[in-house]
Amino acid sequence: MTDSPSLLIGLVSISDRASAGVYEDKGIPGLREWFAGALRTAWRMETRLIPDDQALIERTLIELVDTVGCDLVLTTGGTGPAPRDVTPEATLAVAHKVLPGFGEQMRQVSLKYVPTAILSRQLGVVRGRALILNLPGQPKAIKETLDGVFPAVPYCLDLIGGPYVETREEVCKAFRPKSAQRQK
Repeated sequence: MTDSPSLLIGLVSISDRASAGVYEDKGIPGLREWFAGALRTAWRMETRLIPDDQALIERTLIELVDTVGCDLVLTTGGTGPAPRDVTPEATLAVAHKVLPGFGEQMRQVSLKYVPTAILSRQLGVVRGRALILNLPGQPKAIKETLDGVFPAVPYCLDLIGGPYVETREEVCKAFRPKSAQRQK
């Protein structure tokens, strides 16, 4: 666990059409809004808007973790079964460890809202000292998913050597075992 002054979050929106300017990206603004409301810890973000291209997604994830130094990287889009949806493949290609519980829980959360959640291939992985999560692309689904899985993220970051992250409990109550909690 580090005592860095802030959490560095990489936000990657993956969309052929949004990256080409056909329509406005809503993934990164949705993520930014959620974090602005949920985190007590100081945080900064590094953003990327890229097309559905496996090699580019892999390079982007590696850059954000290995070069930029992000502690947490969230992707939006590209997790469905369509031929161009390759975010999970790119994420697995750069992973050091897979955390299956994140994908399982993201689908469980989404199933409360839409039966097509079973089509999602969302993942959670560790690369070095960073957690990478694949999220859906729509702001409503991003919020629902983060509300359901983020309570486990701060402790995961503790375990992999990231910064100590605190949340606003009225938005998202992070869980840590008593032995891992800092005194306030």
